[in-house]
Amino acid sequence: MRKEKAKKHFLGQEGHVKLNCAQAVIKAYHDVFSASQQDVDSFAAYGAGKAPGGRCGAYYAAQYLIQKKDPQRGVILEREFSSAAGSLKCKDIRGQRKLTCLGCVEKAAELLEGGRQ
Repeated sequence: MRKEKAKKHFLGQEGHVKLNCAQAVIKAYHDVFSASQQDVDSFAAYGAGKAPGGRCGAYYAAQYLIQKKDPQRGVILEREFSSAAGSLKCKDIRGQRKLTCLGCVEKAAELLEGGRQ
């Protein structure tokens, strides 16, 4: 399951390169959404609340990918991620403590897979 792959990249487990939240999501789904290694590399700048507007990097990466394939699902992704995390902004998410950074990676991956858990 790609959600587990994203998690392993974020944590640097089982031979996976440790990546920030945004890169972990992009890397786990790069082939499904036709993203390149250059995309993975460029998302190095979007971890730790540095995505545009202070958004969560995992959310920002998922939104980037979904826009490539199914822009209409982007609205659903935004609504469901915000509901689960309490916000789209990294600083707010951390302050509310509804989801950890790992939880954000997992939620973004889950939403990319089209399921809810």
